[in-house]
Amino acid sequence: MAGKRIETLLAAYMPFPMCIVNSKGKVTRASARIDEVFIYNRIEEADIYALTGIKHAEFVKEQTGSLTLSRNGKVFRILTRNMDEDEHASTIIYFQDITNHETLKSLYNDERTCMIIVSVDNFDELSASTAEGNNAALLSAIDKTIRQWAATANAAIKRYKDSAYFLVIESASLEKLAENKFTILDDIRQVETETDFPITVSIGIGVGGKTPAKNDEYAQAALDLALGRGGDQAVIRRGNKTEYFGGRTQAVEKSNKGKSRIMAHAIRRLMEQSAKVIIMGHRAPDMDALGASIGMFRFAANAGKEAYIVLERYSDTLAEIVEQARTAEAYSFITNEKAMAMCNEETLLIVLDTHRPSLTQCPELLSKTDKIVVIDHHRKAEEFIENPTLAYMEPYASSTCELVTEILYYSQNKKAFNKLEAEALLAGITVDTNRFAGRTGVRTFEAASLLRRAGADTSTVKRFFQADKAMFQARAKCIAEAEFTEAGMAFAICDTTHPEMQIINAQAADVLLEAKGVKASFVAGIDGEGVTVVSARSLGEINVHVIMEAFGGGGHFMLAGAQSSEPPEAVIAAIKRMVE
Repeated sequence: MAGKRIETLLAAYMPFPMCIVNSKGKVTRASARIDEVFIYNRIEEADIYALTGIKHAEFVKEQTGSLTLSRNGKVFRILTRNMDEDEHASTIIYFQDITNHETLKSLYNDERTCMIIVSVDNFDELSASTAEGNNAALLSAIDKTIRQWAATANAAIKRYKDSAYFLVIESASLEKLAENKFTILDDIRQVETETDFPITVSIGIGVGGKTPAKNDEYAQAALDLALGRGGDQAVIRRGNKTEYFGGRTQAVEKSNKGKSRIMAHAIRRLMEQSAKVIIMGHRAPDMDALGASIGMFRFAANAGKEAYIVLERYSDTLAEIVEQARTAEAYSFITNEKAMAMCNEETLLIVLDTHRPSLTQCPELLSKTDKIVVIDHHRKAEEFIENPTLAYMEPYASSTCELVTEILYYSQNKKAFNKLEAEALLAGITVDTNRFAGRTGVRTFEAASLLRRAGADTSTVKRFFQADKAMFQARAKCIAEAEFTEAGMAFAICDTTHPEMQIINAQAADVLLEAKGVKASFVAGIDGEGVTVVSARSLGEINVHVIMEAFGGGGHFMLAGAQSSEPPEAVIAAIKRMVE
């Protein structure tokens, strides 16, 4: 009886909405002001879970006021208290009106400022390819397109150089721009030019920082990420969270080799200031990583520096070229353990064909020295080596070997490399371009021509890619059992386990692109360590880098890969859903 009297008193005198619910979720009492929450005349005997749409388990664990309910144009915070410790005891539910607080919070979030930097990609190449008398008209067309887009977001916009703009907008406007997938990325490509490539822009957006300075820092970091991923995209940096939009076109090759010349001199200067040089690529190195490593070893040797290549384990595909290098007794290969013992603050560490710390041959080396050079041709990922002394990352390049070849060409030693080094570099370019069938530009063929003049034999390079019979048969079976869709997709699963599965997948994916009507191919299989490895290839219409990035991988617009702990069938099924 005492409990009933308490319920009655609580319901009668409580100055805000509340109700009492029994263990079965039925309302037994309610205060007079409960009609502020529920429009019904009486809610006694009603089911509280049906009234609110909130599950029993959420009510049971609710003690902090994190549950909210929107009713009658108001927002209420829900607080619960048990009337007794008995599991069958009634529960008091309080409804606290927080409408004003939520409105203020919404206004604050909507009106927070966001910093945006818009940069016109390849502006120098665009200007150089446009007749002098038409440059002003081109600049005007670009300026008009960007300003019209900015006006749709009520942005304050300032052009601080011919190729870059700074914008300030509110968060609510940013959400609308993101919802529309940043239409400026498509609009700017419609501007007519005299070049054989479209105009594209890269956009970096900073939001969520505690100060304008922090948002500006986020925007610059986002722009660097957009440019590092090949441009033609927008990147939003919200603290530690990053969102990507666009990326539908490939990076345009830069005709000016000035950066290669500058990098060559800068790297040589760093070598002169270092006691020794340690070179490493990524785990499970491929021909591009090894060829680039041998090339940079020659660069260090030409500079008169003691150099070492970190090579822990490698595939049978690399065995022949590694054996040739060991036989020549001109190259020093060391293990991870020895590299850790040798590396110190006076060591220059050169990282090739990757910029992600977790993928390097020996990630621990990165903490042993502050002198780090990164040379890579992959699109920039969220994870990257922070604050390298030098970073030469060009996603337009076919391969890291192409970049290293140019660096060697601009080294002070006129006889930059020998026959073996030229063949290693050419092999790296060959494998990453699928034998010059894709991702090639004028500079790719110029680099290959330079290597041929240095003595690279194409028949020897071809021999590097010969597969053993088991690999050949596994690849053939994988291709024969591939699934083709009407949308131009090819999917295949290699149902055997092989230590060289990554190479089998890559070769199978390349071959599948030769089938008429195929726009992209995806091949998965299990390697010798029980890990599912995936290779993705595209003819240019589909950005496979973005798809592989969703699985923790990456690569390029037309060539990418990933690894997964899931079985190949599950990975391919997930890729199908993404593609659809």
